[in-house]
Amino acid sequence: MNGALIGFRRHLRAEVVPDDATYLISEHGITAIRAPHLEAVAPLLDGSRDLPALLRDSPEALSAERLTELLTQLADAGFIEYREHLCSEPADPSAEAYWELAGLEGQRTCRRTAATAVELRVVGDLDVGHAVRALSHSGLAVATGPAPEAALTLVVCDDYLAPELAGIDAEHRASGRPWLLAKPSGATVWVGPVLRPGAGACWSCLSHPIRRHRGVESQVGAALGRPGPVPGPVAGISCTVGAGLHMAALEAVKWLAGYQSGQDRLITFDTLTLDSRHHAVRRRPQCRECGDPGLNTERVLAPVVPRSRPKAPGGNGGHRSRPAQQMLDTYRHLVSPVTGVVTGITRVQGGPAFLNSFSSGPNPVSGGPGLTGLLGGLRQINGGKGVTALDAEVSALCEAVERYSGCLLGEEYRVRGRYRDLDGLAVHPDACQLFADDQFDDRDAWNAAHSGFHHVPERFDEDAEVDWTPVWSLTGRRHVLLPTAQLYFATAAERRHPVAGRRFVHADSNGNAAGSSTEDAILQGFLELVERDAVALWWYNRVRRPGVDLHAAADPWTEELIEVHRGLGRQVWALDLTSDLGIPVFAALSRRTDKAAEDIVFGFGAHLDARTALRRALTELNQLLPAVVGARPDGGGYGLDDPELTRWWRGATLGNQPYLRPLPPRAGPLAELSFPTAPDLRDDLDAVTALMRERGLDLLVLDQTRPDVELPVVKVVVPGLRSFWARFAPGRLYDVPVALGWRPEPVARADLNPVPLFV
Repeated sequence: MNGALIGFRRHLRAEVVPDDATYLISEHGITAIRAPHLEAVAPLLDGSRDLPALLRDSPEALSAERLTELLTQLADAGFIEYREHLCSEPADPSAEAYWELAGLEGQRTCRRTAATAVELRVVGDLDVGHAVRALSHSGLAVATGPAPEAALTLVVCDDYLAPELAGIDAEHRASGRPWLLAKPSGATVWVGPVLRPGAGACWSCLSHPIRRHRGVESQVGAALGRPGPVPGPVAGISCTVGAGLHMAALEAVKWLAGYQSGQDRLITFDTLTLDSRHHAVRRRPQCRECGDPGLNTERVLAPVVPRSRPKAPGGNGGHRSRPAQQMLDTYRHLVSPVTGVVTGITRVQGGPAFLNSFSSGPNPVSGGPGLTGLLGGLRQINGGKGVTALDAEVSALCEAVERYSGCLLGEEYRVRGRYRDLDGLAVHPDACQLFADDQFDDRDAWNAAHSGFHHVPERFDEDAEVDWTPVWSLTGRRHVLLPTAQLYFATAAERRHPVAGRRFVHADSNGNAAGSSTEDAILQGFLELVERDAVALWWYNRVRRPGVDLHAAADPWTEELIEVHRGLGRQVWALDLTSDLGIPVFAALSRRTDKAAEDIVFGFGAHLDARTALRRALTELNQLLPAVVGARPDGGGYGLDDPELTRWWRGATLGNQPYLRPLPPRAGPLAELSFPTAPDLRDDLDAVTALMRERGLDLLVLDQTRPDVELPVVKVVVPGLRSFWARFAPGRLYDVPVALGWRPEPVARADLNPVPLFV
């Protein structure tokens, strides 16, 4: 204490109200202090006196002991500080006050930042002088050439995907030096993160989600032969660029000062609305530059062994191992339009809020290959549904993660070989795709007339070199091989990591599922296969099925749904599509009753529990309803302009599609249709695995969980079960309806439903 100058901290200003209190005023509020002698001492605590001077200038009645006690109390409370006796006035009192508000020692921080150099690098068409001035005005020493002694490098660029940044990142990872990235141009300014080698994400981790969200741009760049981003017109005015540069300077000086909280995030600042947003930037454990790219291989090559997963109580989305709120809280960080796996989650507009239809950003696998597939076609967004808004929001989150995890990223394990040479380990694609011979023969004409969802590939060549990926057989407890192209959706990454065999087979979403645990995801993926198999049997055979007495379900939510649809001029009904597998499957349908075009919408659901299966069908029905609630009698007003959908909505009626009409409902309560279940998901998986084994079917699982996400995702395949896409090979599609008594004889190929399913 001796020799130090004593005064209130620079971010505090003392005002004395006689016979009341001493008030300390700061940006964070006002503190009132009442203590003996403080009213007299407070004016002296201006930082110009040391302890002897304070004793000399204090009232005679104040002893040295009492003054020391008062100063100790003020210091312990954080109101005063002891400064080095360099000068009576700080060089910049406002700067000291600022750092004190940040919880730092103002005087030492100012000295440290003034003595520390920053290396400045400019990538792109930006004014170096403008950037130097912004840093200099913040009190930083700036080096515009190589400065290995600099504590931080600030890289100012016009695009976070500029190819030059890869080299800068590699250089800093080699040296271990941190660097800060900023984009001051454009209507939206980007600043951060500070990339710290060995202690967080690298530029490759950061660029991965940004590149994914600019998929169309990547396609355009590839078509133009450009290695980097496609430059757009330069936007901005002097003050917006200045604001971006000064924000970057602020982040740099904060880092050097030691205030490094939150600087592992990317900040976007909209200069038009003045809104800012923080985006989490996380290291990708499987990153080729800073992580272990073998993590995916380890996961794929490991056996899939279900663990005990007790079912969480309650819940409207089926038997889960974690409740919806916990799922949202755990994985909410995945949502960001810049650095997230999910760009955003929003309620779909159209119709009453009861419908609980949510979207979660663009679907990266919609449509066919090329620019056409990215810019047009059906299913352009990921979606979510549920009895409650929370259920629907989690559903939308999970579907977006499911689609991301199922996309080819270039880090997937595969082996290349000919089908004939794989010693019986490979599953023939025809066992899974189930296209008929005539579909291959007429593929050109068929593909020209139908959407990419019904695309027929080339006939498989057993002598061709094909990439294969191991999948685990739960029934056989061994690995088998499936074509990689069947398991992962094509993406822009395929230009760098081509998949052999893509022309023979293509991936679809059948059996893809995310869940609250791996066991949950496997069960959901399997149930989707059961659902789509049953739907295909009904739809393409055009057989009428028993209705479901919705009122007998004794479900208040279902009763409300009926009233909501009635208020929209619609009639709701459901069909029991349960097949030979004995697992409840339902179709829920709704049609307009107040105009000629019936705008028929349907949804499907399967679950071991019949009531849950019915709710799933009804929530999927609600999910699709916003597209038609605004339809007008003149044929306009639909929320989508997909030709397959609008053709159906305008033309399909119960009169010309009689298989949509219900037969009389089955007798007995709905619960009697349920498949036996257990309190643990592992036991349910054991039961359905045994069911597949009894039916001579193989239950195959690929764990697609990405290390950078860790939300469980799987791809489930059961060769022989039908997809509801138009695939007409012999098998269950023709045999099961006869075995179940739905038809007296197999349907003729020419008599299959000419309308391919399109939901």
